[in-house]
Amino acid sequence: MKIAIASGKGGTGKTTVAVNLALAAARPVQILDCDVEAPNSHLFLRPAIDETFRASIQVPLIDADKCDGCGECGSFCRFKAIVTLPGNPLVFPELCHGCGGCALICTRDAITETDREIGTVEIGRSGQITLIRGLLDVGVAMSPPLIRSVKARASTDGLVLIDAPPGASCPMVAAVSGCDQAVLVTEPTPFGLNDLRVAVETIRELKIPFGVVINRADAGDNRTVEYCAAEDIDILAEIPDDRRIAVAYSRGEPLVNAVPEFKPVFESLLERLQTSGRETRRSN
Repeated sequence: MKIAIASGKGGTGKTTVAVNLALAAARPVQILDCDVEAPNSHLFLRPAIDETFRASIQVPLIDADKCDGCGECGSFCRFKAIVTLPGNPLVFPELCHGCGGCALICTRDAITETDREIGTVEIGRSGQITLIRGLLDVGVAMSPPLIRSVKARASTDGLVLIDAPPGASCPMVAAVSGCDQAVLVTEPTPFGLNDLRVAVETIRELKIPFGVVINRADAGDNRTVEYCAAEDIDILAEIPDDRRIAVAYSRGEPLVNAVPEFKPVFESLLERLQTSGRETRRSN
């Protein structure tokens, strides 16, 4: 079962939920840290990294001797990674999504593809937890190809937890797509509620069953609870605004280890997610 832990904004406690769910599982589990621009699950799990891979996408390489400057490749590319000027087309690799369409549409076979490295995938282990994380190279603008590379190394069975990038744009969509369940972590503030609404709209478009976890639940107002009730969204768990949680986080200590009384919260959350996932599979 694949469960994505996402959020409409950064700083809501998404990684805290993902890491502590894994530690509460009491069985082998994978965490995919798909927040490739700022991965931080390793700070709490401290895994021994034993495998490293370079990730790349294929970008066009134009043979000037074969190209007749017809401009079809530039017209085809919706991302404007190829611009046709008088003479040979110009390629902007930073904009290329690696779809390969330009090479297919070229009638003169003037376009081949070459690898462009975009980041690193690391695999490490900490007890029963396997961490797979992506590290986007400095200067690389697009993270979805690296996120897909991280997900490609996930197990096809067992429990897989995906720590998604914050927000509701392409990186988040790339991370949560294909998951059985999603958890949207939010906080009871006006900013938290605003971004939760956007994340809910995105998850509903993807048709992924989901629920909400409210972090620092007693620090704000009741509008998030009211919104979830009005939208018929399950509140899966509420985590209080407890100084001990902040202290543990600042020290890089998992919550279930630093404050064991919170472990049942994550055990219950995990059981609820797995039960819901099984029910969804049976209904399908």
